[in-house]
Amino acid sequence: MYTDFQSYLQTTLKEIEEAGLYKNERVIVSPQRAAIKVSTGKDVLNFCANNYLGLSDNQELIDAAKKALDERGFGMSSVRFICGTQDLHKELEQKIAEFFGTEDTILYAACFDANGGVFEPLFTEEDAIISDALNHASIIDGVRLCKAKRYRYSNANMEELEECLKQAQAQRYRVIVTDGVFSMDGNVCPLDKIHALAEKYNAMVMVDESHSAGVVGQTGRGTTELHNLRGKIEIITGTLGKAFGGAIGGFTTGKKEIIAMLRQRSRPYLFSNSIPPMVAAAGCAMFDMMARTNELQDKLHANTEYFVAQMKAAGFDIKPTQSAICAVMLYDAKLSQQMAEKLLDEGIYVVGFYYPVVPKDQARIRVQISAGHEREHLDKAIAAFTKIGKELGVIK
Repeated sequence: MYTDFQSYLQTTLKEIEEAGLYKNERVIVSPQRAAIKVSTGKDVLNFCANNYLGLSDNQELIDAAKKALDERGFGMSSVRFICGTQDLHKELEQKIAEFFGTEDTILYAACFDANGGVFEPLFTEEDAIISDALNHASIIDGVRLCKAKRYRYSNANMEELEECLKQAQAQRYRVIVTDGVFSMDGNVCPLDKIHALAEKYNAMVMVDESHSAGVVGQTGRGTTELHNLRGKIEIITGTLGKAFGGAIGGFTTGKKEIIAMLRQRSRPYLFSNSIPPMVAAAGCAMFDMMARTNELQDKLHANTEYFVAQMKAAGFDIKPTQSAICAVMLYDAKLSQQMAEKLLDEGIYVVGFYYPVVPKDQARIRVQISAGHEREHLDKAIAAFTKIGKELGVIK
C-alpha cells in the first residue's frame, strides 16, 4: 500500500515545490532574540518571531528556570491529577489570574491544547458556538470536537454577529469566540461591541489573547484592558510561548466554575504531561517582572508606531493594526517568497505568508515588532524593505 501512497506524496510535494510554495525551515544557531545567527553563518535581524517583549533570552527568566531545574527537576512525567502538580504550577496559575483579573486558571502544554480542550467539556448539541471567520486554527479544531451548533460571522463584522446571535436564541447556551488579535492581519477584535451584543442576547464571550497578551492595552493585559472589560469576560485563553517568554505552555483563565469543569473533563489537560517546572518558574518570574514595570510594553508600542509610520511613508500597503503585527501586503504568493529571500540577503529575517495560511491572493510578509528591537534595527529593516520593494516593483 505505501508504494502507491508514497508516489502520491512525492507528486504532491513536487507540485508544491514547483509552485514556489514549499515551506523550507531556516535553522537558527543562536538564542532567539532581535539579532540572531542562522546555520549559514549569517547574522540577521529577526522580524518574524512572536517574541514581542524580547523575553526569550531574558537573563532573569533564564536564572529562574535554572534555579527550578536544581530545586524541582527537569520534568514531571505525569499528568496533573495523578502526580504532575507542583507548587510552581499552582503559583503560576494564580499569577495568570491576577494578571488578567479573572477568578482561576488552568495550564496546558500549549494554547492549541487550551483551545482544543475548552469547548467539548462545556457545551453540547443543545448549545451554540459563534465564531469569527478569522479565528486561529486551534479554535476551529476545538469547535469541531464539540457537538454544539456552529455559527460563523465575517471578521469583526458586528452586523453578522448580531444576526448569528438572533438565530442562536434557539439554543440553550451561547458563546461568542474571537481572537484578541488576528495573527495574520494584526487587527484587534472589537471586544467592547462583542460584549455589548453578548449582554443584549444573553451570551458568553471567549477571547484568545495569544497575540494580544503582553502587547495590547497600556500595561499589556490584552483586549480586556484595552476595552475596560477586565473580569467581565467568561473565558480567556492564551500562551506562554509568545510575549510571555517564548517557551511553551498555554492556559485558560476565567470564571472559577468553568475552570473547575475543565479540570474534570478537558482531555488535553487530563491526558498530557504538565509543563516542566523550569517553564512554570520562568513564567512566575515573568509575571513578577510585568507587575514591577511597564518599560517593555512602552518600548514595544513606540517601536511599532515608528515602524508602521515609516513603512506607510515609503509607500507600502499595510493592514490597519493595533498590535505588534505589521502585515505588508503583496497579494501574490510567489512574490512574497521572492521578497522574503531577497530581504534575508539584506540581513532581514522575515517569512512570506500565502494560501492556505491566508486567503488566496492575500499573500503578505508579516513583520512582528519586538521590544528587543532597537531603533537602528528598525531603520535597517525599513531601508531593506524599501530597497527590495523598489527592485520588485512593489513600491515606486
